[in-house]
Amino acid sequence: MTSIVLADYRGLDVPTVTGLRDEFRKVQCEYKVFKNTLVKLAIKGTKLEGMSKFLEGPTAMILSYENPSRRPRWPPSSQRTKRSSFSRADSSEGVLDAKGIEGLATMPGKDELRAKLLATFMAPATDLVRTINAGAQNFMYLLSAKERAGEATK
Repeated sequence: MTSIVLADYRGLDVPTVTGLRDEFRKVQCEYKVFKNTLVKLAIKGTKLEGMSKFLEGPTAMILSYENPSRRPRWPPSSQRTKRSSFSRADSSEGVLDAKGIEGLATMPGKDELRAKLLATFMAPATDLVRTINAGAQNFMYLLSAKERAGEATK
């Protein structure tokens, strides 16, 4: 497991939770509800023990088993509610607060980062080709303009 997001699910109705489960499944995450006391017993003595202070009230867990760059984003797409709070996580780096969760939710994915890096590497070569072609292209524009001007005077 690469990350766990804890969510207070108060204020969510059953159809909303079902929709969230479906959206999480699409990104290879699971939405589960466990008894807090059982989770506290299970994580006692492990590196996840710092998470036990967040296990109060109705708590859902969003579990991600994929690589660390594919963390669950909460809430997915447009499933926001007024009375629910989704602000706690535990990952391989340790326990994160609400700002950490917001950072994870807004962080670009692995494929997007690769595309940006590739575009950065290709930018100098693209600019060089444009610069080399600019002289010949401008000369062709000049000849075309002269030709049109010559046809206009006839």
